Amino acid sequence: MTETGTGPVARIGEDVSPIDGVRSAVAGFARELKGFRAGIDSKLQQQEERMNILDRKTVMMARPALAAAADGEAPHKKALGTYLRSGDDEGLRGLTLEEKALSSTVNGDGGYLVDPVTAESIKSVLSDTASIRAIANVVNVEASSFDVLIDSTDAGAGWADETTASTETGTPTIERISIPLHELSALPKASQRLLDDSAFDVENWLAGRIADKFARAEAGAFINGDGTGKPTGILTHPAVDNDSWAWGNIGYVATGADGDFDGAEALIDLVYALGAQYRANGSFVMNSKTAGAVRKLKDADGRFLWSDGLAAGEPARLLGYPVLIAEDMPDIASAADAIAFGDFEAGYTIAERPDLRVLRDPFSAKPHVLFYATKRVGGDVSDFAAIKLLRFAVS
Repeated sequence: MTETGTGPVARIGEDVSPIDGVRSAVAGFARELKGFRAGIDSKLQQQEERMNILDRKTVMMARPALAAAADGEAPHKKALGTYLRSGDDEGLRGLTLEEKALSSTVNGDGGYLVDPVTAESIKSVLSDTASIRAIANVVNVEASSFDVLIDSTDAGAGWADETTASTETGTPTIERISIPLHELSALPKASQRLLDDSAFDVENWLAGRIADKFARAEAGAFINGDGTGKPTGILTHPAVDNDSWAWGNIGYVATGADGDFDGAEALIDLVYALGAQYRANGSFVMNSKTAGAVRKLKDADGRFLWSDGLAAGEPARLLGYPVLIAEDMPDIASAADAIAFGDFEAGYTIAERPDLRVLRDPFSAKPHVLFYATKRVGGDVSDFAAIKLLRFAVS
């Protein structure tokens, strides 16, 4: 018997054993099954390779490139620039950057969060302006308010020995101060022709205008804000004679003359009205007009109390403490609290959300385009013992 293909063929006159025939058939079936299986495995492998390639392409197309674009500009920054110039938000839709506390989202009113670089440049300008932000405690929050817990009293203590029974001591009191966040806005505008000019740096222009508006609005609120739709300022809280100071008020020291200085002693009294734990980080705050008057003061030996900074950018010093010029502080006048001294990092807290949103409005001021920028910020006194005022009054 010879095999043709996979099956046995009997020759004429040759006997074929039934067992041999079965064995031959089974062997042929096994070879065919093995070949079929190898073909299936090969096709599955090829299909898997094609799917892997397709999946990789899909993922790469779906996520934004975080590296710099071909022209050296980050895709988010480029997309935001396009949105500011023309209102085209296609590049911003669904784009999310892996940056701390900042991402680009599509808001219900069409506003977009600016890119981290622009936000940081605005924040840097705000920190460098003549505002108590430069010396206050600034915290980033994701909620609508920020709570500060302050231990407003000291725990009691007493001496004891082995035989005397211990007596109960005073228990410290915890004060909770809640600082709500309010919306701060700016509304710069530019002509569409200027925006169309490719040489015009729209992002830096926008950042500068927003920072200027925010800085002036914040500075005023941190000093005189009434807490209604804006931060609560330092001078909004009740001020009492420091000899009768109590928590919830800010203590003041009188100059001894109505609307004027009665010598330089009042400034020294102001410094030492502040607790020793705060004086090490103390700063004076006053406006330029008041600073001009203070510069003329001398001690008993004829030396000026005021000394200018020794290097560029270094603040001037009064009695050895830095001076912050805040133009929203009042001028010297009758009963005016024109000078503040204290540890403002402990005494005043500014809470803000880290994001900044911009809404483009090309319709309300044609042919100009308005940019409505908003951020949320709040501020309030967080330690009433850490700030003292100089009142220009007899008592």
